[in-house]
Amino acid sequence: MKLVVQIPCFNEEATLPQTVADIPKTIDGIEQIEILIIDDGSTDRTLDVARELGVHHILRNKTNMGLARTFKKGLDGCLGVGADIIVNTDGDNQYAGADIPKLVQPIIDGRADIVIGDRQTATIPHFSRSKKLLQWFGSGIVRKLAGIWVPDAVSGFRAFSREAAIRTNIVSPFSYTIETVIQAGKKDISLISVPVATNSVTRESRLVKSIPHFIGRQVSTIVRMYAMYQPLQVFFYIGTFLSVIGLIPLLRFLYFFVTGAGDGHIQSLVLGGMCLLMGFIAYLAGLVADLISFNRQLLETTLEKVRRIELDASEGYKESVGRKKDPGSSRPENL
Repeated sequence: MKLVVQIPCFNEEATLPQTVADIPKTIDGIEQIEILIIDDGSTDRTLDVARELGVHHILRNKTNMGLARTFKKGLDGCLGVGADIIVNTDGDNQYAGADIPKLVQPIIDGRADIVIGDRQTATIPHFSRSKKLLQWFGSGIVRKLAGIWVPDAVSGFRAFSREAAIRTNIVSPFSYTIETVIQAGKKDISLISVPVATNSVTRESRLVKSIPHFIGRQVSTIVRMYAMYQPLQVFFYIGTFLSVIGLIPLLRFLYFFVTGAGDGHIQSLVLGGMCLLMGFIAYLAGLVADLISFNRQLLETTLEKVRRIELDASEGYKESVGRKKDPGSSRPENL
């Protein structure tokens, strides 16, 4: 079984050496461990440091594409080099590499396809009280929407089986963490969490520019993902809300109309009618969005099959090339 540890990096020349050094060299149940670096348009010596460290595979974005797109590129790269299990960790050495065996063990045992490292944020001393509260509240919302128990939904320390990586389709431009959890819940991908340790802070988070900015981006991701997988339910709530708002002034108008004073309350009739009409349109939009959702599911199924075909063809090609090469020659591969 082959494990590939992917490390998305953006200007991590100072912390990358320790991150790589902390990755275990051997793990029970794993025959081969490789490291894949995704350089997200770094302007420092991250790329040179990765080469000096002798990592097995290097991917590079010519410009900074953001964490979500970089993570997705890493998954595709890991699958392309034959990974059976993929572990994602951060280049700032936030997560303890010694806990990687704990992440991959449930996948080796066949108990899960995705394993998320629970940082136990309530016990982390350098997390502020507001950050701990937001993490607890946000993870609670994600658990409710995904239908999966995840104590630390935004933890980037996680492991994927080959099957889960093939079925994961990242569309968010901001962060992949919440999206993968909601996708796992809606696609019935088995997911569990395990407690992990964290290292001392090496730098400020680049993803969290400010608490309001972070909340806004995460809320937009949650709404987008939930609407993508449950469009009928979302538009039903919207339509029902508008309809109830519309009924209030209509009932008010009817009351005055029955009592003979309806002439002075035409505004209530107009307002109520408009809200009811918008509610009806929302119901229709929900039906259309639900049909579109079915088409999206068909497209995702097609994408999964194409990925499997491409991976099978790539592995067949590598095997044929490997038979022609000298068995004693082997060197790191740059992608």
